[in-house]
Amino acid sequence: MRIAAAQVRSPWLDPAAGVEKILDYLRRAADQDVDLVAFPETFLSGYPHWLSLTGGAAFDDPRQKEAYAWYLDAAVELDGPQLKVIAEAVRDLKVFTYLGIAERAGGTVYCTLVALSPEHGIAGAHRKLVPTYEERLVWGAGDGHGLRTHEVGGVRVSGLNCWENWMPLARQSLYAQGTGVHVSVWPGSTRLTSDITRFIAREGRVYSLAAGAIISYDDVPAGFPFKEELAAHSSGYDGGSAIAGPDGRWIVEPVSGEERLLVADADPAFLAGERQNFDPAGHYNRPDVFRLQVDRRRLSSAEFTE
Repeated sequence: MRIAAAQVRSPWLDPAAGVEKILDYLRRAADQDVDLVAFPETFLSGYPHWLSLTGGAAFDDPRQKEAYAWYLDAAVELDGPQLKVIAEAVRDLKVFTYLGIAERAGGTVYCTLVALSPEHGIAGAHRKLVPTYEERLVWGAGDGHGLRTHEVGGVRVSGLNCWENWMPLARQSLYAQGTGVHVSVWPGSTRLTSDITRFIAREGRVYSLAAGAIISYDDVPAGFPFKEELAAHSSGYDGGSAIAGPDGRWIVEPVSGEERLLVADADPAFLAGERQNFDPAGHYNRPDVFRLQVDRRRLSSAEFTE
């Protein structure tokens, strides 16, 4: 099984350009016989990076409201035209794809990791369980509906968004389903991926693939309320995509500042061998002592209506 992380520069708040870039890298992945490719967190249509640099928590601030309106307008819907085009490419190119999107649902944006299957289209849509710190100013809290694995070439695969990869029970819910390749998606930083990528590989005895974006404040569109403030700063979103094997060793160390496709071969036999002495969901688990229950309902306002 061949896996890849697409470390690409984000066309910020430009869904049309984002789709074109995704299609380009899907074709590159197919040309290299990749079976699974992952794109960064909220790659389509962008990470809310303005918050920490512009006083995002200022209550009822008119410019922050305007910025949110821009962000909401650029977000995409699960049944919208952008994902339909991408799903068709996934089907035609036969590359299973994890894609981070800013998902619009009514007046709310969710940080969602979409699993796109060549056979089934959108096979899963996992909304980030707990947006991190200032992200809570623009993203709604997710649910357990998307905590599911998928089969790619006889191997179970899974994915989580950014810091929820540090949530032990979220990881265990996927280990328990037999994942062999785990994808973590990030806004883009070697600082974020250098520890957790290898940690997950070693803990879960899985291939661990991290996909991070490169973000430039030069890509902020004209007219965005905080364009000038952002232009005065240097972006720290330098990628950090990486791949580790189930023994915890690097296959591809974190890559900084370079747009590229990181590719590695995942060997199911090597995966199985690493579980000889430790399997967190099997012979090194104690279900008689510890029990994990996961509510996989998709929660919406309808769930709370009599």
